[in-house]
Amino acid sequence: MSKPRVIVGMSGGLDSSVAAALLVEQGYDVVGITIKTYRYEDVGGNVGSDTSCCSLDGINDARRVAIRLGIPHYVYDFTERFGEEIIDYFVGAYLAGDTPNPCVMCNRKIKWAEMLRRADSLGAAFVATGHYARIRRNVESGRYILSRGLDASKDQSYALWAVAQESLARTIFPLADLTKPESRAIAARLDLPVAGKQESYEICFIPDNDYTRFLRDNVPGLDDRVKGGDIVQDGKVIGRHAGFPFYTVGQRRGLGISSADPLYVINIDASTNTVEVGGNDQLMHRGLRASNVNLIKYASIDEPLRVTAKIRYKDEGAPATARTLPDGTLDLLFDEPRRAITRGQSVVLYEGDDVIGGGVITEWHEGKL
Repeated sequence: MSKPRVIVGMSGGLDSSVAAALLVEQGYDVVGITIKTYRYEDVGGNVGSDTSCCSLDGINDARRVAIRLGIPHYVYDFTERFGEEIIDYFVGAYLAGDTPNPCVMCNRKIKWAEMLRRADSLGAAFVATGHYARIRRNVESGRYILSRGLDASKDQSYALWAVAQESLARTIFPLADLTKPESRAIAARLDLPVAGKQESYEICFIPDNDYTRFLRDNVPGLDDRVKGGDIVQDGKVIGRHAGFPFYTVGQRRGLGISSADPLYVINIDASTNTVEVGGNDQLMHRGLRASNVNLIKYASIDEPLRVTAKIRYKDEGAPATARTLPDGTLDLLFDEPRRAITRGQSVVLYEGDDVIGGGVITEWHEGKL
């Protein structure tokens, strides 16, 4: 009995290429798709030589891999929707004084949503990607549970917290039980054209990794709107800043002020065009609130639940107590203060290796649950 059709999101990188190859080896009817998410002439920054996912080089590499594997490959232009859903969100967050997670929002609103639409139109039962994460179905609850990948150094579950249950139900992660070196070895064994390709870490639509340049290019008159606001310490003005969107909580360098003691950005107030600075101790907070909550392992957290919570991608996580509030937001209290809790970033809750869910940080606090 033949296996069902699977749509594989192929970025042109090593991981998604190996994911497609493994599915072919396992007997699935594989179709590769690559999504074009931005116009290169619009984003600026190293155009023509970028290697990020969805770049022109990435699209060409994905096509070469598909030819090598003998599978169909299609390129879909999602630039308009990506601009509305992701780029506008990214710019808007910075203009509100927050620090966004565009990859998290892209996974939910673009990659999975659009791949599933294409899967339906092409008669595919599943979608697959090259993420290092695992999925299983809990028989008792009926819920699909997302877990960390086997390779802790490559685990990408943090960036997947917003993927909906109905999407997880139709998702395959072929690299779930592999390490990165094992994936590279498979690419070499199969003589894939991308076997030696290195990873890119920049935001896909900012190929030069300079978000300040990107904001200036995409928001007409931005410098005139935001530069020259106050830098404040303990309520006193101690300097002028270059524009609040160009700073983030926890930043130390580039403040343009001198002090006997190290100073860090501890808050950004877009409404008053103010950047507040202080000592490292003022970056420490015990609690946070988050909105846009998506729960994965449980349908709700009505009673306080012990969790391990990550507040940024490279965070190792820390013990905390969490619960959802009647308005659907998430309240979290860490056992010990955490440094630089940042509005706009994701907080992701874990129970062992399982992702309980996550949300977008909206504020920090020192209160009790």
